[in-house]
Amino acid sequence: QVQLVESGGGLVQPGGSLRLSCAASGSIFGFYVMGWYRQAPGKQRELVAAITSSGSTNYPDSVKGRFAISRDNAKNTFYLQMNSLKPEDTAVYYCNVLVLGRNYWGEGTLVTVSS
Repeated sequence: QVQLVESGGGLVQPGGSLRLSCAASGSIFGFYVMGWYRQAPGKQRELVAAITSSGSTNYPDSVKGRFAISRDNAKNTFYLQMNSLKPEDTAVYYCNVLVLGRNYWGEGTLVTVSS
């Protein structure tokens, strides 16, 4: 069983930055994938960043060069650094861990990009 708790969302102006955190507790070992997803009103949930246990990362074109995922194994926490934010980045952001064939989700944190 894995529990995930996000933090760091909020209101930011266009062009600004935010860092989201996801604290994980429970059994995460072997091969796993940690990811950040977002869901805007009226839209499907989409992947914005992922990192595997080997350190490989993946980003969609919409955020490539602006977002960066990282992890701190000692703290069992992973992060999403978001720079050059745009109004279209406004969404609820969820952290996710895929391990031993099971998906675990955090409850989400709202990011609003507006002037």
